[in-house]
This record gives sequence, structure tokens and C-alpha cells, in this order.
Amino acid sequence: MIRRTGFAISYFIPAAIVAAMILVGCSDFIYLERDTSRSPSTLTFNKDIAPIIFENCAACHHRGGSAPFSLLSYQDVKKRAQQIVIVTRSRYMPPWLPEPGYGEFAGQRRLSDEQIRAIEQWVAQGALEGAPSELPPAPKFTEGWQLGQPDLVIKLPQPYTLPAAGTDVFRNFTFPVPVSETRYVKAVEILPGNKQIVHHANILIDRTQSLRRLDEQDAEIGFAGMDVAIESENFEPDSHFLFWKPGTVPQVEMDGMAWRLDKGTDLILNMHLQPSGKPEMIQPTIGLYFTDKPPTKFPMLLQLEHDGAIDIPPGKKDFVITDEFELPLDVEVLGVYPHAHYLGKDIQGFAVLPDGTKKWLIWIKDWDFNWQAVYRYAQPIFLPKSTTIFMRYSYDNSADNARNPSNPPRRVVSGNRSTDEMGHLWLQVLPRDRSGLKTLQEALMRQRLRKYPQDFLAHANLGAALQAAGNLSEAISHYRQALRARPDNVTVRHNLGAALQAMGVLDEAIGHYRQALRIRPDYVNSHYNLASLLLSQGRFSEAINHLNQVLRINPNDADAHNDLGSALAIQGNLVQAVAHFEQALRINPDHADAGDNLKRARAQLEKRK
Repeated sequence: MIRRTGFAISYFIPAAIVAAMILVGCSDFIYLERDTSRSPSTLTFNKDIAPIIFENCAACHHRGGSAPFSLLSYQDVKKRAQQIVIVTRSRYMPPWLPEPGYGEFAGQRRLSDEQIRAIEQWVAQGALEGAPSELPPAPKFTEGWQLGQPDLVIKLPQPYTLPAAGTDVFRNFTFPVPVSETRYVKAVEILPGNKQIVHHANILIDRTQSLRRLDEQDAEIGFAGMDVAIESENFEPDSHFLFWKPGTVPQVEMDGMAWRLDKGTDLILNMHLQPSGKPEMIQPTIGLYFTDKPPTKFPMLLQLEHDGAIDIPPGKKDFVITDEFELPLDVEVLGVYPHAHYLGKDIQGFAVLPDGTKKWLIWIKDWDFNWQAVYRYAQPIFLPKSTTIFMRYSYDNSADNARNPSNPPRRVVSGNRSTDEMGHLWLQVLPRDRSGLKTLQEALMRQRLRKYPQDFLAHANLGAALQAAGNLSEAISHYRQALRARPDNVTVRHNLGAALQAMGVLDEAIGHYRQALRIRPDYVNSHYNLASLLLSQGRFSEAINHLNQVLRINPNDADAHNDLGSALAIQGNLVQAVAHFEQALRINPDHADAGDNLKRARAQLEKRK
């Protein structure tokens, strides 16, 4: 058996951001004339205004919510009535960036013109309360789990202290998941802890514990970084939006779209933290909700971007980047997440169908970094094969841009700091069957290489996709190009060894495994593959040494126990061989090879008696 480590990069998705707004008095408020005359058209809070506030504002503006005050009672709303008129008229509140008519989204909180006029009229008429019988029930919120008690709760074992001052902090926290068997997750909920300092949070799934060493190398709990690369033993590009932002209600996955949670999996919580002026402690908690139904649908996050083209001169008002991607198969689009920083202005995502029809995915005419979000479509959008998806983002780096963090404006290039820029359009797409994920990933990486011919990630991921599809010769070519960019990358070097081993180029494969182990002596898969190759060459003592290393690092590797038992049996050490076959079966009772080998070893022992 050859173990290939599928090099899958889980890009950090700076999931939606909502800053709590504080409505404060200011000298230039426009106070509307009060009209106390009563008429049949007079509006009241209970009948006319409460339904608007409850539906569109209460998700943040409730006790314990992300906003600093509640708007669940008449007195709450009346006290801030003038400010509410101002912020709704300007459409600053409720925060909703997409233009109407350019994508239909679930949970839309954009007020209609009629609703805005109603609020203005109510305030102008004196902000009357109305009959108690006409007040609808206020929505109910809990300060704890919004979806009820989770099936499994995991808490960060110790708090992290955010410094009082400085730039924004991107911190990753490792949550080992204590499950003894594979489970399926239908929903995840994040309690961030000190939510006032949390810009947003995003979960990545690390099935091979590949990031633990970064956590262990950091003196504080967690490790730094906005972009996080996940290494996976299998090529699994299926992915989900797993995020938290203030005011967002946690989502239960669609039927058939639960995600797999294996024994030994780590969840990586990537948090964007903002200093408050004093040291702050944070200790987040993750809640998981399980289902017995394994997934039958496998979505994927598809990214358009052109960060490599971002180099914005100071004073430039209309700098534009574009990207496009032609779909190699039919998909349904489930959600969209556009991302830029403070200079972003006009954000467009659309598709052109094979017949030339233009279908809008999202259009934001006045981008605001502080109010970005993941938007899920009210109904999936079908895009047929050969549809081309486009993104067009414009940026304003002039002094006229009130959101420009630099005064005077300075040259801005791409980067992870909020004062740098990005241009990403993420789409969650669902192909007809799981095999389509590899086709999509291959096409995406080829498109990335057209933009960045020397890109390490594109070569590494394309190599993994091609290897998974059995196209070993081309996979080897891309692995070699990836190693030219990063010769010390253990994962790619191991994958190259595995592809060469499968092609029968054994001496070179051995060389790459040994080089991988020189770089990282505890890299289990290279120990295992090297042992497998050495066994095939009859070099049993060397193979046994590497299998012992595998079991030192991972005592519960049933395959390694079986292979070690086989090597020991060939050398005539049947007693120890039986012990390893038995251990393999204790770990995995369905291990057919270990079962057969155990019968043979016991039979040979009987003959010796």
C-alpha cells in the first residue's frame, strides 16, 4: 500500500465581518418636525414599526447580542428614534451591502423604500406606541447556544491574552476533537467568548493534525497567521463555509451535506482579533451537532482572485482587477463570499452562460470592509458546463475615499494586513456527484497557473489532483516544479516519492522519502511508504526499523502493525508477528489482511510444536 499525502490548501476565508455600531448623538442630526395630529393613517410602533425592527434589527440589537444596546421594546426604539431615521435613510443600518435584483439571498435584511418611509413617518408623527394588542411577540434570543445544546462541546483549554494595543491579530487555535469513531456534522456553532474583540472567526478541518506542530512551537496558546495551509492524507477538496460573525444565526447544513469528522481530527479556529486599548482574555468554545446520515452531496469552495495584479498607486480612484473561470461541468451555486479591504469600492460577480446570457451572482456598489458577509442564495443557482464566471473589483485609493486608512494615500499592494488589499470571490458550488470535485480542482489550478506560472500551491495541488485521477506522469511534472519553488516542502517531496513508486521508479522514490525524513524525521507517511518499498525489495531489517518509527509516532496504525507482523513472520519471528497481527485487529477488527496473516502465523506456530 502506498500512502499519498494529498496536498490540499485550505485558504483562510476571512468570513463575514460585522462591527457593532454605537449610535451616538452628534451636532448635525436632522430633527424631524413632530406632527401630533391623529388621523386614520397615523403609524404606531406596535402595529407598524415593531415588525420592521424585530425582523431586520433584533438579531444584533438584543441583550447579549453583538450590538451595544437592545431594540426589542418601544422605549428602546423611541429613545433612539431620530438616529434610527438617519441610519436607515442612509442605508447604513441595517447593514446589507448587495444591490437588490442582482442575486436573491436568504435572510436578506435590506429595508425597502416603503419601510424606510414608514419609520420616517412614524417619527414625524410623534413616535406613538399604539395599542398593546397590536404588538407582535418579540423574537427570543439566548445568550448561549442558538441551536440548542450541542452533541459535543469543545472549549479551548486555556485563554489567550490579546495585547492592549497594536495591529489586528490573526490567531489560530487547535481544538482536538474527542471522538472515537467517524461522526457526521450537520451544524457547528462558535461561542467566541469575548465577542467585543472578535472581528470574525473561521473553522478549518485538519484531519491529519498537520498544524499541531505550529501550535507546539509557539510559546502562547495557538499560533499566528491569516493564511493557513492544511495537509491531508487524501485529496479531499469538498469544503464548507464554517464561520462566525456578530449577528449571524448558525446554519444547519442542507439535507445530505453533513461533513465527515474522523477520529484524530483537529478543528482549527482562525480568529481575527482587534485590540481594545486594554489586555483582553478570550477563550472560545465550539459546539458540534451530529447526524447519523452520512453525506450524499459534496460542495466545494471555488475561488476567483487576482491578488497578483494589485498594485494601486496613491490617488488612483478606479483601479480594477478581474478574473474569470470556465466551469468544466454543471454546478449549483449555494452561496457567495466577496472579500476586499478598505479600498474596495465596486464589487461584481456574474456568470455568462454558454448561450451568452448574463446571470448576476452579486453586485455591491459601495463596498464596506466592516460589513462584509457570506451570502447564501434563497435558491441554488444552476450554472451549466462551459459557463464562465467573472469577477470585477474596483478600488479607490484617493483622499476622497473616507475609508482609506492612509492619509495621505500611499501605494497599496496585495497582502494579509488590513492596510494591504485583496480581491477574492468565493463561491460554494455543488457538482452533480463527488467525482466532479477533482475535475473542478484540476481546472481551478490550471487557471491559477495561467496567472502565476511558478505558483507553488497551484503546482502542488494540481499534482495531487492528477495523482488522485491516476495521471502520474503529469503529476510528477507538477511536483517537480513545486519543489523548485520550495525544495524543503515535505508533503510535496513525499507525494513525488509516492508517484514515482507507483510508476516503478523505485530508487528515485527511495531518495525522495529519505530526503523528506531528513527534513522532518517524524513524517509518518514517508516512514511507512519507505518501509513498504523496502519490503518489496526484501530489505526486511531496514523496513522493520521504519515501521517501528511509524508505531512509535502512531501506535494505533493498524496497517503498520500488519506490515510489521508480515516482516517479522518472514524473518521467522512468529510470536512477535502474531502479537502485531492481533494488535492490528484490535485497532481495526475488519482488517482483512491482518486476519488472514494471523491465521497463517498461528498455523505455522502449530506446526513447530
